[in-house]
Amino acid sequence: MAQPGFWDHPQAARDIIDRKNVLEAVVEPFEKLLADVEDAEVMLGLLEAEGQTGAMDADMKELAAQVDGLEKQFERFELQSLMVGKFDANNAYLILHAGAGGTEACDWVAMLLRMYERYGQDRGYAVSTLDYQPGDEAGIKSVTLMVTGPWAYGYLKAERGVHRLVRISPFDAAKRRHTSFASLDVVAEISDDVDIEIDEKDLRVDTYRSSGAGGQHVNKTDSAVRLTHLPSGIVVACQAERSQHSNRAKAMKILRAKLYEMEQDKKRREMEKFYGEKGEIAWGRQIRSYVLQPYTMVKDLRTEVETGQVDAVLDGDLDRFIEAWLRQNRGSANNADG
Repeated sequence: MAQPGFWDHPQAARDIIDRKNVLEAVVEPFEKLLADVEDAEVMLGLLEAEGQTGAMDADMKELAAQVDGLEKQFERFELQSLMVGKFDANNAYLILHAGAGGTEACDWVAMLLRMYERYGQDRGYAVSTLDYQPGDEAGIKSVTLMVTGPWAYGYLKAERGVHRLVRISPFDAAKRRHTSFASLDVVAEISDDVDIEIDEKDLRVDTYRSSGAGGQHVNKTDSAVRLTHLPSGIVVACQAERSQHSNRAKAMKILRAKLYEMEQDKKRREMEKFYGEKGEIAWGRQIRSYVLQPYTMVKDLRTEVETGQVDAVLDGDLDRFIEAWLRQNRGSANNADG
């Protein structure tokens, strides 16, 4: 990076900086952990040399608290060490689709969107909306996010699947309990040097006017782009930019990422994974249930991890579920690459 001409090729320079940031995200916590352990060892040695005194009791309590902190640091570092997938360090695309449940499901997608935005903010990730399709009456039919930050895909890949909500419907005058479903697809952003060929003859390109929550950022021209890959049936869209050309370029990046992911799944013969709108978003495919009535509980059906703190989970507190899934899939390079 210090060499003259480093910025002569901006994209290559950005790729190097991204790689440096990924390496620093591993090296710096490791070096800090080692330094803190050494400090604790020095403090322990001093206390042992001083002998038993009244002041020593307070110092030992301080040291015990320091060791507790070291254990938490180690757990975080150990969790990151589980990320052995080729693209785990990359940014991630999140695509949410409303499933069975009508307006209820669209409202559920809006709740999940908020949950993942909060999760990203808490981790220091940048979360941007690339495409947004509102529901007919309320909520969101589908939304595509880009989550930018070190190891975004490594963590968020644990969230891919169908999410089920049980609650008293705010849209039902009779106040009956409803079950709603929404699917989340998570794919890693891949670089241009990954070999994915897309024949233009295999694409259907539709343009439309940007939609969204309203305000000055909603375009007045048909700048939004939807791409349909006819052989696979994958549909992607982008309306984040004011330029149709820019939106098409971003949509192509998402399409390349999803096609790559599909190819990897074919190689691993994991046919239960779904892409875009393929597969029924309903019973039998859910990974997690969020129950608000008649009791409150969130339960992950893969790891059996559960909690009654539903509000905290919907506010983005997902660490317990993600960590359990990563530990359950420890050492599985195939899962990590997926």
